[in-house]
Amino acid sequence: MLCQTFGVNHIKRGAPIRPVPAGSYLLGDAFDEGYPFDGEGPQRHVELAEFDIDETPVTNAQFSVFADETGYVTDAERYGDSAVFHLAVSAPRDGVLGAAAGAPWWLRVRGADWKHPGGELSDLSDLADHPVVHVSWTDAAAYASWAGRALPTEAQWEAAARGGLVAARYAWGDELTPDDRWMCNIWQGRFPTANTREDGWLATSPVRTYPANGLGIYDVAGNVWEWCADAFTPTPPEPPGSRPLPIVHEERRVTRGGSYLCHDSYCNRYRVAARTGNTPDSTTGNCGFRTVSAL
Repeated sequence: MLCQTFGVNHIKRGAPIRPVPAGSYLLGDAFDEGYPFDGEGPQRHVELAEFDIDETPVTNAQFSVFADETGYVTDAERYGDSAVFHLAVSAPRDGVLGAAAGAPWWLRVRGADWKHPGGELSDLSDLADHPVVHVSWTDAAAYASWAGRALPTEAQWEAAARGGLVAARYAWGDELTPDDRWMCNIWQGRFPTANTREDGWLATSPVRTYPANGLGIYDVAGNVWEWCADAFTPTPPEPPGSRPLPIVHEERRVTRGGSYLCHDSYCNRYRVAARTGNTPDSTTGNCGFRTVSAL
């Protein structure tokens, strides 16, 4: 009863949900396009019970209600810095603390957190309906618990993201830009130095900017990566029903969907079968989450 009550409150807080019917879902890469170390294949059928999923990633406005009501302090706020894409930094010069090894477009920026996505000189002005970022897996799980919900299992996430399509490359079909129309917020131009912004955005875009999939679910490709409940393994899990794999603290957690930084030249993970992972305490300017009905 408590979860049901919190679920109603979650909806009232501005988080519409969409049902995903029970059934057997064909998941995985049908085109052999994934990175071998990501474990997108082989294709497999997974049986899922009916569940509901947030229509969009959790927004800054929604997360602010959680933070205000609970006084929750995110991992990035406790650390005092977080990872920001170099073209999105809004901080004093001495606020940039260093670059990531092997990925110098990622900068450690002092004061970057969910309320200051670019660093100390940024805020959430005009970003209320953008996905919350700089949230760790732990932060996302805390929000989901507060809402009486859960993070989606990887199988739930992909089944919902496919929107009723079977073995499609993207959530809307097999073409990236049908009729020359951008269907998601990803990088255009030469990564990582020149974004032509053909889709209108350098970083996050408001939720619902692009068309929903066949189940009425938005932003399952690009915009922000989304945390899932499962531990990341080299091959995708085949849990009974929708149960996630056991979690070990040191393991990475699954993220799905790609982000505004994905580009075919190095990261075509906006495909619906694409998967990767990150450590549960990681916080970046391109990772958020959405929730599902609790089991």
